[in-house]
Amino acid sequence: MRRPALAAASLVALLFAAPVAPRAADAAANIPPGGKLPGLVAPMAAHRATYTLTLDPGHPNSDVIAGTGTMSYEVQDACDGWAVRQRLDMHLIGADGHRTHMVSDYATWEAKNGLSFRFHMRQTTDGQVVSRTDGEARLDGTGGPGVAHFTAPADTTRQLPRGTLFPMQHTETILRDAAAGKRFLALPLFDGTDDSGAENSAIVIVSRRGPAPAPAPLLSALPSARVRLAFFPRKADAMLPDYEVGMRYWANGVADALNMNFGDFVMDGSLKTFTPLPHKC
Repeated sequence: MRRPALAAASLVALLFAAPVAPRAADAAANIPPGGKLPGLVAPMAAHRATYTLTLDPGHPNSDVIAGTGTMSYEVQDACDGWAVRQRLDMHLIGADGHRTHMVSDYATWEAKNGLSFRFHMRQTTDGQVVSRTDGEARLDGTGGPGVAHFTAPADTTRQLPRGTLFPMQHTETILRDAAAGKRFLALPLFDGTDDSGAENSAIVIVSRRGPAPAPAPLLSALPSARVRLAFFPRKADAMLPDYEVGMRYWANGVADALNMNFGDFVMDGSLKTFTPLPHKC
């Protein structure tokens, strides 16, 4: 699951401002800090999922007073790579009554060895294109460094630092490290959602649990972890993230219980449909 590609200068959130407690329903099944959960790593699932989005009412200072939306997320096994498509569609109402329709389409192809990546992102507000990126990236070897070449919004090249991960590898690393008992991670990430290059991601493994009831039978058989992620510009003075998200990750990379903080407003997402897709190879 990648961050929704809603890029805007106002996407400011304060991660770690307060401790994050596990939900009460998870407490009894939680694995103690530092304890290992061997089954938390499984092959990444080719699947199609849809999510229902609602405005989180716990942020009364927001200028957005109402909001609904949907998100679709699809991962296809393309033999030597993963083809991913994500679409976010939101309708928002501001305190002044103004209605805004925001749509973000994001499509990628990522090699399973984690060394090459192609990306396309197009974002519109009320039907007008406000952001677009296209290009490809590669790493010289596992752990980088590498280079990203953009063809939109302009023809430009960005160097990628050592340690850079592309999105699917980023998810796999989080799950592997969570299974090993780690609590805090810092990983350079390149996802192509803007033309600034790689960004820093800070991850907190909030809680982990074994198999438990889930929205789909296949997921009920898998362990899961609740995580919080924040994405920061790669600048020495970057104290605030551009975007923050919390979610529940199952061992196969499927996500639920989304909490997406865009700074100006927060949206909650719940898994509505889940369809496994065949592995073509």
